[in-house]
Amino acid sequence: MTEMIVALAFLVDLVVGDPPRLPHPVVALGKLIDMLERLLYRPRGVWSLAGGALMAMVVVGSAYGVTALLVWSLGMISPWLAAAAQIWLISTTLSSRGLAGAAKDVLRPLIDGDLSSARNMVARIVGRETSTMDSAAVTRASVETVAENTVDGVVAPLFYALLGGAPLAMAYRAVNTLDSMVGYRNERYQFFGRFSARLDDAANYIPARICGLTMLAAAWITGRRAGLALRVVLRDARKHPSPNSGIPEAAMAGALGVRLGGLNVYGGRESFREYMGDAVLPLHPGHIRQAVDLMYMSSFLALAALEALAIMLS
Repeated sequence: MTEMIVALAFLVDLVVGDPPRLPHPVVALGKLIDMLERLLYRPRGVWSLAGGALMAMVVVGSAYGVTALLVWSLGMISPWLAAAAQIWLISTTLSSRGLAGAAKDVLRPLIDGDLSSARNMVARIVGRETSTMDSAAVTRASVETVAENTVDGVVAPLFYALLGGAPLAMAYRAVNTLDSMVGYRNERYQFFGRFSARLDDAANYIPARICGLTMLAAAWITGRRAGLALRVVLRDARKHPSPNSGIPEAAMAGALGVRLGGLNVYGGRESFREYMGDAVLPLHPGHIRQAVDLMYMSSFLALAALEALAIMLS
């Protein structure tokens, strides 16, 4: 039953995505994080670490508990109603359609030669400054984002949904939302956000490696550079500051035959990220579409592999 629910949730995300008129659990999670941050934030030291850890545990525990209670309550009325709720809730933790749409929103103005609009669009999906980016830099930022978010937007939610249904998938989304809001190594969050950042690293450890394998398989199936992708993963993935993000980004770089990484600007400060991949081809807007194609294929393969494993173990 869980396998069918997860497969249908994946289909719902592909077809419907996140309709803006429907309430989204991540919005509620964001409001809860904002409220708890105002209550618990301390600028530095052990109390800052403790406050950040407490906030993370409350948010993740609440996401799991409220979801479990909702599914149980609906199940008391009808198991079909509970199943429908799980399908919708799990679909809200997935973002394959949204990720593809955001990438294509960057691609369209790039193809039309409207670099200013492309910069504005890519600014919606990356944290770096975009005002001085050229076309290649906009393309790189988009490809890197698609690669990284294949893990936390698709593979990881599928992994946790198959392990524990909607409650565990929603708990994972809470972890990921915490990291996106407070998991930064800057002056404000270096202590308060540390627990959330480490929790996100731990939660993505296995899914990132599953994603790396499915992305290599996707490259082979689609006739791209699977051999180069494997070599780049083995050589360059560890160069990324994240223990997880380097795997899908390196696989994507190798599969497309491009070089990712390089100079980024955050809050007016330059930050150099180690290069990943070999510049077999210069970055061009078409690589955004190819990255989206690889994301979709990798996602399908991850779903199939995880579903098969869940069935064998059940």
